[in-house]
Amino acid sequence: MSCAIVTKFKIQRQGSGGDLPQSGEFNPFPVARRVNSFQAVAMDDDMEGGLYQERTRTFPNMRSKPYSPLIFRLLMRINSRVLLVLLLFGLGALFYIGASTSPIIVFVYSVCIISFLVSIYLTKWVLSKDEGPPEMVQYDTSKESSGLGRSTSAYITVAAFLLGALCSGIAGYVGMWVSVRANVRVSSAARRSAREALQVYSTGDAYLLHVQLEMHVDLMSWLRSFADCCSCWWFSALVVVGMAVIGIAVLYATFYVWLEVDSPGAMKVSDLPLLLVGYGFGASFVALFAQLGGGIYTKAADVGADLVGKVEQGIPEDDPRNPAVIADLVGDNVGDCAARGADLFESIAAEIISAMILGGTMAQRCKIEDPSGFILFPLVVHSFDLVISSVGIFSIRNTRDSGIIGAMEDPMKILQKGYSVTIVLAVLTFGLSTRWMLYTEQAPSAWLNFALCGLVGIMTAYIFVYITKYYTDYKHEPVRTLALSSSTGHGTNIIAGVSLGLESTALPVLVISISIISAFWLGQTSGLVDESGSPTGGLFGTAVATMGMLSTAAYVLTMDMFGPIADNAGGIVEMSQQPESVREITDVLDAVGNTTKATTKGFAIGSAALASFLLFSAYMDEVASFAHVTFNQVDIAIPEVFIGGLLGSMLIYLFSAWACAAVGRSAQEVVNEDYKEKPDYGRCVSIVASASLREMIKPGALAIISPIVVGFLFRVLGYYTGHPLLGAKVVAAMLMFATVSGILMALFLNTAGGAWDNAKKYIETGALGGKGSDCHKAAVTGDTVGDPFKDTAGPSLHVLIKMLATITLGSKLLPVPVPNKGLRLSLASERLAIVLMGVSGAGKSTIGGMLAKVINARFLDADDYHPQSNKDKMKAGIPLSDEDRIPWLETLRDALRVSLANGETVILGCSALQKHYREILRCADPNYVPGSFTCAVKFILLSVAADVLAARLEKRAAEGNHFMPSKLLQSQLDSLQIDASEGILKVDASLDPQETLKTVQALVVPSLSEQESLR
Repeated sequence: MSCAIVTKFKIQRQGSGGDLPQSGEFNPFPVARRVNSFQAVAMDDDMEGGLYQERTRTFPNMRSKPYSPLIFRLLMRINSRVLLVLLLFGLGALFYIGASTSPIIVFVYSVCIISFLVSIYLTKWVLSKDEGPPEMVQYDTSKESSGLGRSTSAYITVAAFLLGALCSGIAGYVGMWVSVRANVRVSSAARRSAREALQVYSTGDAYLLHVQLEMHVDLMSWLRSFADCCSCWWFSALVVVGMAVIGIAVLYATFYVWLEVDSPGAMKVSDLPLLLVGYGFGASFVALFAQLGGGIYTKAADVGADLVGKVEQGIPEDDPRNPAVIADLVGDNVGDCAARGADLFESIAAEIISAMILGGTMAQRCKIEDPSGFILFPLVVHSFDLVISSVGIFSIRNTRDSGIIGAMEDPMKILQKGYSVTIVLAVLTFGLSTRWMLYTEQAPSAWLNFALCGLVGIMTAYIFVYITKYYTDYKHEPVRTLALSSSTGHGTNIIAGVSLGLESTALPVLVISISIISAFWLGQTSGLVDESGSPTGGLFGTAVATMGMLSTAAYVLTMDMFGPIADNAGGIVEMSQQPESVREITDVLDAVGNTTKATTKGFAIGSAALASFLLFSAYMDEVASFAHVTFNQVDIAIPEVFIGGLLGSMLIYLFSAWACAAVGRSAQEVVNEDYKEKPDYGRCVSIVASASLREMIKPGALAIISPIVVGFLFRVLGYYTGHPLLGAKVVAAMLMFATVSGILMALFLNTAGGAWDNAKKYIETGALGGKGSDCHKAAVTGDTVGDPFKDTAGPSLHVLIKMLATITLGSKLLPVPVPNKGLRLSLASERLAIVLMGVSGAGKSTIGGMLAKVINARFLDADDYHPQSNKDKMKAGIPLSDEDRIPWLETLRDALRVSLANGETVILGCSALQKHYREILRCADPNYVPGSFTCAVKFILLSVAADVLAARLEKRAAEGNHFMPSKLLQSQLDSLQIDASEGILKVDASLDPQETLKTVQALVVPSLSEQESLR
């Protein structure tokens, strides 16, 4: 050890409030210890000091037995034959339930199971590859044993609460399990091309990746390592998408059989998707844990390793003398493989469930006989996704060397070729799926419109990928300009990166806007109309566009997972001191991985934007259904509602700030550990894992609790102000503003962080002075700032904006009013129509007029709307037929619709004797789903004994006050139909009108909508 000056000191903790540095200023990072200079080391009193550069390149001394969660260890103890029998029994039960539900479910099961079998084959193929020399295996074992187990133990615990969480957790775990084992095999594949000399050089103004021959060129060796990567990420992608699809399919089929759906008196199949909301709710929780916790994990290790290794000590990347290296490599798998898988798993689950709900609702409104096609359509689309993405990956794996000695094809072009193949197949299979599932005789060309909606979504995904690539790939001007700004210092690099990120939000927002409006109008013009003749396919068209965007999710996820595997392979090559030519091969793959990670984040935020729009619409429909009132707009001119919007925007910024601060605090713990003389890899990994789990609590709790607290507080405020839906409106505004702010913030964070990263990579190719130059150090600073942007806060916002909607869907009881006798006149503050029904003489006009005065509502007497021909017929003692009544009822429906549209509470006195008559009146609510009996039009039956009715009619006829003769009373009594499922309230109207009014008033005030909400 050279005679360097080493400073020893202790820092005393001041509780949880932070350390107090010697100068007296407040330190916001309570875990940080100080270092005095480039040459000095901060350490505890019981440690020896020493220069960082003099550490030996030793292998990590860590446990070699890989960690497995408890559930997997228990399964491994069961006899293999017993497991096989249980598996076959489970598959048999699944297919039996599926066959009892629909042949489409059987098709979905088959595709998913085949994809799982292919995944198992790929796993076996990857694990059969040579792991390389012992030093490679030793580093790989360190990653397997340290990071994977510590991070997934909590992962599986959280996932066990709900099936959605369980499926998401399993998908992320097995993907990361294969990922960390694939890294060393990719490294070994690159080692077999040690005879090659790979270089990155520039030609003219465009820097392209080439391979030059020095001795004997064998491009098949390079392609072999590239194919190894492809197979690794393909496995995980198939598992993620397959688990999302089969989980929902199993739930749907189970509920269908268990609840005896569509049998007499049972739930309708169109209402069944509403029971699946909890699946997406569970997936959201796991996705937030994976993305936020994984992002803190990977970036704390990455930032700590870069600050000490590259900036301060000047040692190479992934040097084993840096104890944060192992944690950094593990973090790549946690943050990019498991986290991105959970993110897209949640997007797919949310999109499938919301599309199933909207499809069932639309089919019911349009009176489609068999709505199963519209409900199960999303499952079919994503089943085809597994097939076409596999074909796209096979097109990459089958790439062969032409045998010509010379430049090798750009790896990114190979990936783009596979993506183009997948896109073409997606267009074809999507058109086939729409024709198969969405064809209906009521609108024979509707399937074509929906196919075009899917095409809009597919093109949106394609454009999003290329927009993000333009702003983050160093072959394009934005990143090169950012790199050039580093030549004038650290500050100009930061300024240029921030401005680039802000600029990058414009094009994606325009694309999202055009996509939503195009898909909506294609759906509206599909020819599907409701009972009143109004077009009703707009929202479902938007849902189909979201399906189109996610119809290549398996391939996109494959591209994303390429990055961490290639990065880890390069790290293993560096740590095991392989020849430089081997590292150059992995550098080629690593450069491609940086670009693919950035482009898939753009895809993820685009899909999150469309999915959030669907979830927002589903939330408003759920509130309207639960509260039995019309709820299709949010007025931000109301002060409380505007405040809700501000709170939603604030939530996005506060969440992002806490996520970035969590990375900073965790990174300082890593820096402290790095300054020890002997690298302790296990302790460094443990520090990062513990810090990530601890630091994610505050931002995670903020995301989960905020909508619940806001909804509850404003519901209480509405309780005292007579506005029972105030809480629901405020939460809707909160969702709306949070979605808009979250999309823009995520675009900024993701793109700026990716651009900073690739600007550094561009300089490391030899441009602008290359590694170690002042320009490179400035770029490393920008990359360090961008790390929590692009890998922690930005991706977590994808999950946040979707989870806010799923939380409010799952907890809609909080902002929506429930019966409470102390809440008066809440009825008059919401749009509502009360129909006092019954035969002639029941007192509809008398009671209705009196009630209207009490609650300050408008009263309509149905008798005033009869045409003269109907009155003449009844005077002659001739009962009215349906041909007479239907036009009259439609006129009343239109009158109610006008009152509701104007925000009025209206009372109608109308006989409404038969069920289908009442259905016509219910259609005054534009959001009414025929047959659901839940809408803004409520019915109260005024029941009177026949003899009392006869006496009243005779008295009225004698006075000449009405055209209805008493001899038609029996025909009306015979026509009266009451179905208990309609939820009609019944009042004894035989008493004095004042007593009857009190009874009706007790039902209406406090709020009929509140009394009905629990039905």
